[in-house]
Amino acid sequence: MSTVELSAIGKRYGRHWAVSGVTLSLEAGERLALLGHNGAGKTTLMKLMLGLIQPDAGSVRVLGGAAAAGNRTIGFLPENVAFHDAMTGRETLRFYANLKHRAEPECRALLERVGLSHAADRRVSTYSKGMRQRLGLAQALLGGPKLLLLDEPTTGLDPALRQAFYDIIRDLAAGGTAVLLSSHLLTELEERTDRIAVMNHGRLVAAGSLDALRAQAGLPVEIHLRTASGRQAVVASALAALSPQPQGQNELLLQCRAPDKMAILRAVAALGQDVADLEVVLPGLDAIYATFTGSDAKDAAA
Repeated sequence: MSTVELSAIGKRYGRHWAVSGVTLSLEAGERLALLGHNGAGKTTLMKLMLGLIQPDAGSVRVLGGAAAAGNRTIGFLPENVAFHDAMTGRETLRFYANLKHRAEPECRALLERVGLSHAADRRVSTYSKGMRQRLGLAQALLGGPKLLLLDEPTTGLDPALRQAFYDIIRDLAAGGTAVLLSSHLLTELEERTDRIAVMNHGRLVAAGSLDALRAQAGLPVEIHLRTASGRQAVVASALAALSPQPQGQNELLLQCRAPDKMAILRAVAALGQDVADLEVVLPGLDAIYATFTGSDAKDAAA
């Protein structure tokens, strides 16, 4: 049984379909990245999973039943997290713990886990954006959720804290928690999620592993060569059938289809010491996103 099952789901506001015909599943222990421009339908999908709104078409099943608001086995971190400024971090987390019938020791452990123990008794009004985001993550983790929904979770976090955040997500997934992450920071998701779903104008336009989406997009693999001094022309001539592109002194660029990569690398290796170094660059998530949406990563963040 999947943790989340969306079957031909649709949600309409007036005449506008915010989400239309989306079929998607999320398994226990899986980290799924949900991508799309603002207004693509990502937040609507999350609200449907949370049971905050009801679909106008299709069905939503979460943890084996219909989605229902207030499900204590679901953790949620919204994009714009807001807490009462007059409360301390500890008081804030206790408030949410009471709603989930969780005990005080869990609050202390979570504050330590997200790196806020030192500021637990400070008022939230003194917290930076990153600290508020970590407090939001702590409340989402209360009760050890079986499903965790995160909307732009690393906003305001510096690189070290982002790494710590993804370490927590990795550990949760390893323990069986299903995690859905929505983010515009595409490059940081590449190696930190198991599967990717791309939304565009309310429709699911692609879903699969990074390798599967690369193959589906049909984007070229780039092979950057650095030749031995004075051997650029010789190497270019030997690889003429591959249309090498000069990139500067002693540098060449080859582009190929993914299935042809190994054959080309063997041809390059046969040139011996004429090739001083090489680098294989696979299509990144930003390029894949652009292929499926007809936009680019900058559009996604706009």
